[in-house]
Amino acid sequence: MTTANQTTPNTANSNGSESCNTMDGKRNQKLQTAQAILTVKPYLSRLQMLTMVDACRGEEGDFFRQMFIDMAQLIESMPATYEQDGMGEQAVVHLHYFLGGSDWYILEKDMEGGVQQAFGYAVLNGDEECAELGYISIAEITRYGAELNLYFQPCTLAEIKAKRQH
Repeated sequence: MTTANQTTPNTANSNGSESCNTMDGKRNQKLQTAQAILTVKPYLSRLQMLTMVDACRGEEGDFFRQMFIDMAQLIESMPATYEQDGMGEQAVVHLHYFLGGSDWYILEKDMEGGVQQAFGYAVLNGDEECAELGYISIAEITRYGAELNLYFQPCTLAEIKAKRQH
């Protein structure tokens, strides 16, 4: 016997709302990924960008979509030119690019938010003695095929120099 105050679960509504929540979640993830791709795109070579976008469609798509989102958050939170001025070797390196025997370590993104005049540490052709701090055009190095190290963890310039000496 059922009383008027007793309620029974409405399975049609709970399944429907779960389905809507799942659809909203997927739509939100797609939107978040699309925004992240736009943020990250100027920081990648054309080939690396195409490869990563293609990987988003494959069986490891969730991993690469999350990688875009994480990279976008890192880029957005990076200091702009001069924001780490005076920190010396305690300044944090946020991005690492490589091509052949050359490495570029980016400490600050372009003041205007672009990729024309970032600040970093360059080691060309493995020549540690001639390595130097200076302005780096991310647009230029990626145009020539430098790849962004997707697994690089931010660390201090001192840590980079110590790792490279060993």
